[in-house]
Amino acid sequence: MDCHASLNGESVSMNNRFFKLLLALLAWGALTCAALAQPPQRIVSLLPALTETVCALGQCQRLVGVDRYSNFPDSVRALPQVGGGLDPNIEAIVALKPDLVLLASSSRLGERLQSLGIRVLALEPQSHADVKRVLERVGQILEVNEAARVWREIDAELSAQARAIPNTLKNARVYFEVDSALYAAGEASFIGETLSRLGLKNIVPASLGPFPKLNPEYVVRAQPDLIMVGERNYTSMAARPGWSDLRAIKQGRVCVFSPAQSDALVRPGPRIAEGARLMVQCLQGLMKPNRVPDQALPSGGTK
Repeated sequence: MDCHASLNGESVSMNNRFFKLLLALLAWGALTCAALAQPPQRIVSLLPALTETVCALGQCQRLVGVDRYSNFPDSVRALPQVGGGLDPNIEAIVALKPDLVLLASSSRLGERLQSLGIRVLALEPQSHADVKRVLERVGQILEVNEAARVWREIDAELSAQARAIPNTLKNARVYFEVDSALYAAGEASFIGETLSRLGLKNIVPASLGPFPKLNPEYVVRAQPDLIMVGERNYTSMAARPGWSDLRAIKQGRVCVFSPAQSDALVRPGPRIAEGARLMVQCLQGLMKPNRVPDQALPSGGTK
């Protein structure tokens, strides 16, 4: 028996198997990279701000599913809903065969979806700068060049609204309530950034965080000049201890927003300029000479 020949034969056989395996891996890798290199065409979005970002970039048609809270623009209302950010329906998501799922960075769903072979992009805008960055990132992934134009329009509209605010209300102190449990939008929030951009002051300092929960007495002591609130929360506001004595409530300096308008105001997405417009529209109404001073003023914006 020629052991040397036998060993050489095994060596050649092993080399052949290794070579074939290597070719298979390279081929699989090439196919995978090619798939990832293609811009996604079937997108599921699990965050309203991200849904609106896709549509602001002119790519609504790529959405095949959304979370239950995504309701703008109207066209997304007809899409299948796959639960919410905290309780997503994984089976429903998989059934839609997405090639990309957009979700919040804080979501725990990403790893599960990736383990199922679904591509995930986690983003969670929390500031004006984040909105710009998310537009750019989503634009890159979708391979569209609209992000810079969309942001220029948003920024220009914010500047226009800042010029439109009545001079007598410049530096007015504002309390913006985002939830009836007394969660407020502080200076550090994107809503706080909008207020600052408009030349208004926030009674909630950045040191308390973006959306702190306040003690009712905090607002009474702060005596804001203006209050901004959703209509669901406004109805019981005056019944809170001490709040009937707030000057803003007694003088009717309260902007009350409909649910649809509140969506535009509290979502850190491409509609932040629309939120600014709703604020300014209400403040302009407060300055009308014939308005009844002891009544809150609905924002009057489009629903």
